[in-house]
Order: sequence, then C-alpha cells, then structure tokens
Amino acid sequence: MPRSNRPRRRTAAPGKHAAPEELDLDRTRLGVPTRESAPDGEWAVRSITARNAAKTYTCPGCHREVPPGIAHLVVWAEDNIFGADAGLRERRHWHTNCWRTRTFRYR
Repeated sequence: MPRSNRPRRRTAAPGKHAAPEELDLDRTRLGVPTRESAPDGEWAVRSITARNAAKTYTCPGCHREVPPGIAHLVVWAEDNIFGADAGLRERRHWHTNCWRTRTFRYR
C-alpha cells in the first residue's frame, strides 16, 4: 500500500482534553450588565449585539421598532420598589441613541 504525504489528524486520546475552543468575545461581554445612575434611579444596562438581536421590540424612547439584527440595549431598574426580580421582568429594549439622549420623562 502506498504511503500518503498528508499528515494524520490527531484525535484526543481517552481521558485527554481536546484543544480549547476560541472564545466568542461578544457572547462573553453579554454576561455582565453595566450600572448607570440617573435622576430617575439606578439602571442595569446590557448591550445586545446585532448578531444576538433576534426579535422585534418597541423602544420606549421613540416608540419605534427595534428590528432583528440591530444592536441595541436592554435596560432594567435596579432599584424597583417591588425588588430586583420585578425590575428584571420589566426590562425594556432601547435603541442605543434613544437611551443616551433620553429626557427622563418616559415613565
């Protein structure tokens, strides 16, 4: 049988770990929301990349759609009077520019 000049693929031996997968930095950044203070309270702000934006939402700042595939922010109140869980349930999806330029009159 003729020999091949191609190198053989190495497979992980039983009990050995395969090479670590490359980290997806966008997915890693999603894990921790930033905290912002404003005249209307304390807010948790998490950015959503265009690749991870899968649904259509309505922005409370301009009342227009945030379509799938558009990077935006998810915002919720950290100082909700009914607790942190209630604040998280009432989270809203904002256009990034609408959140940055809001006038604090949207409630």
